[in-house]
Amino acid sequence: MRLKRLRFGEGFRVHFASRRAQAAEMVIPPGDAEGDPANRHRGADQWLFVLSGRGRALVNGRRHALGAGSLLLIEHGDRHEIRNTGRSLLRTLNFYTPPAYRKDGNPLPRGRK
Repeated sequence: MRLKRLRFGEGFRVHFASRRAQAAEMVIPPGDAEGDPANRHRGADQWLFVLSGRGRALVNGRRHALGAGSLLLIEHGDRHEIRNTGRSLLRTLNFYTPPAYRKDGNPLPRGRK
């Protein structure tokens, strides 16, 4: 069992992982984006839950509005970008199955921990 209190400071932070899943927080300032239209996770699905703020997800060329309470599944291989379209920070909690990033935030090789 592991427990951690999240602070949701700007940027992307990996918190902890098991062999099967990983949790991370992502906070995007107004007008900024994470990823780009070619960004993808080759070996992991990403579950993104919006805690606060407004944004837009571009997934495989399709736009989707995001707001507090939105839950988005980005499947492995989907090309995606998350953009803050609001006036306040866009705060998200993300789960990756299997883990997609090292503790320092750099991507893992496909299917590795």
